[in-house]
Amino acid sequence: MANNLVISVDAMGGDKSPRVVIEGLALAQPQNPDIRFLVFGDEDAVREELRRFPSLKKVVELRHTTEVVHNEDKPSQVIRNKNTSMYQAIDAVRRSEAQAVISAGNTGALMAISKMLLKTIQKIHRPAIVSIMPHRYGRYVMLDLGANTECNAVNLAEFAVMGNIMAKHALGIERPRIALLNIGAEEMKGKEEIRHAAQMIRSSSMDIDFIGYIEPHEIPFGKADVIVADGFTGNVALKSIEGTAKLIRAMIKDGIKSSWLAKLGLPFMYFAGKKIAATMNPKLYNGAMFVGLNGLSVKSHGGADGFSYSVAVSNAAKLVRQDFVATIRDELEHIDLEEISQDIFYEVY
Repeated sequence: MANNLVISVDAMGGDKSPRVVIEGLALAQPQNPDIRFLVFGDEDAVREELRRFPSLKKVVELRHTTEVVHNEDKPSQVIRNKNTSMYQAIDAVRRSEAQAVISAGNTGALMAISKMLLKTIQKIHRPAIVSIMPHRYGRYVMLDLGANTECNAVNLAEFAVMGNIMAKHALGIERPRIALLNIGAEEMKGKEEIRHAAQMIRSSSMDIDFIGYIEPHEIPFGKADVIVADGFTGNVALKSIEGTAKLIRAMIKDGIKSSWLAKLGLPFMYFAGKKIAATMNPKLYNGAMFVGLNGLSVKSHGGADGFSYSVAVSNAAKLVRQDFVATIRDELEHIDLEEISQDIFYEVY
């Protein structure tokens, strides 16, 4: 195999594995001809699915594993079991056999094993979960989405650096606008660590476009390209946005069903509806990423279909090609956030 870009795959993670996983690889492969896959899982089950896609024969190396991480398994238990498909897939990145790993399995386990095996990048104190989301005028990056329920100012400033790089590489935005998620726009609003982080970012040598605070209701309207929050707040905001989107879709469907006039107007709304569906389709945004580690770890939604899984594969491949992990290291090489934090601490207190 001459392909240089290698992605490690946990074939047994997710609700309908390995069928959906292998289907996703088959859909992603034509758009990413430079990829080959290290696939970890039950050999008989995976090989049965591979028979459906002859195109994968030359780009897949199958490695048999005897055990699976289940959704109900606790991270403290799975990190000690080296025989699972998830553990082995992540370990392939540690061993430099692959540049990224993808799993649709247990989120907590994936995060725990990834952190244990890949370790955090020097100068990064905590990795974060980051995802790409749609707003009215395009897309934005949001982090942290659940890796760290509590964060200090240094953590938030580091997230700003990683989010800035993510937006540049994944969204192609030359100078992303960075904002801290807060309960108000005024300087004195919000928790102390948020205000401290804002001071750190403004006082540092980071070459980023920091625009200050953003309130939750402003997120869908494209005020910022990168939204930074602690994991608890970010996860609540994300789920609130997802819930609101589902409510709106349900209300539109109910409104159409309840009125024959609305049904008559459907043909005139076809192209507008098609455009909205193309923008808001959650399948296009599958694949949250653990950033801040010495390797790229990607979490696909457990209920993803083949197309959704292929999106996660393509997004991971794009970041690997752009050397995303090395870029974070280089950016942080010239920044001492701890020193900046101490300087601000003495100014404030």
